[in-house]
Amino acid sequence: MKANFFNQIAQLEITGDLQLTISKGVENNLVVSILLHNEKCGDKAKQLIPPLNLRGTAEELDEGFFESVTHPLQSASGLMVNMEAFMKQLEVTQKQSAMEKEKTEKEKKTKDEKDKKYQEAMTKADELDKEGKPRDAWMKIPNPNDYPEYAEAINKRKKELSDKFASPSLFGAEQENV
Repeated sequence: MKANFFNQIAQLEITGDLQLTISKGVENNLVVSILLHNEKCGDKAKQLIPPLNLRGTAEELDEGFFESVTHPLQSASGLMVNMEAFMKQLEVTQKQSAMEKEKTEKEKKTKDEKDKKYQEAMTKADELDKEGKPRDAWMKIPNPNDYPEYAEAINKRKKELSDKFASPSLFGAEQENV
């Protein structure tokens, strides 16, 4: 006698381990309990999936076993595969979120440091200008290429300072016409 039970099990296309428990019931009935385990699924909710229980005579189970178990087992298998995919995607999302947050914080810190350096240079230039040292102040003004967002203000301030130390006459005094 040839049985094709295992061929039919293989054709179920389920992911995980199938556990069958067969016990004798009352009046020549059998009780078959089928539980699907998927160790790759990290979601603990998989433990809430109950076993599939079938009761009947040996003849009834022979005739309707695979029709009764195919859809529920494939559904449970698909659910656990989806749960695992969801858990993996959630983990990836959390990592990316942390990376994005870290990247944003780093960019903000870099920008804040750069803005602070710009403000310090402009403050120092203002102090030197008030001390009557426009040339020194002009030297302290940052390069507009380093701070493109402030380029207009930098160029304007440099012009104001350079106007204060316009080149004097070559002879130090006004020349008289002879």
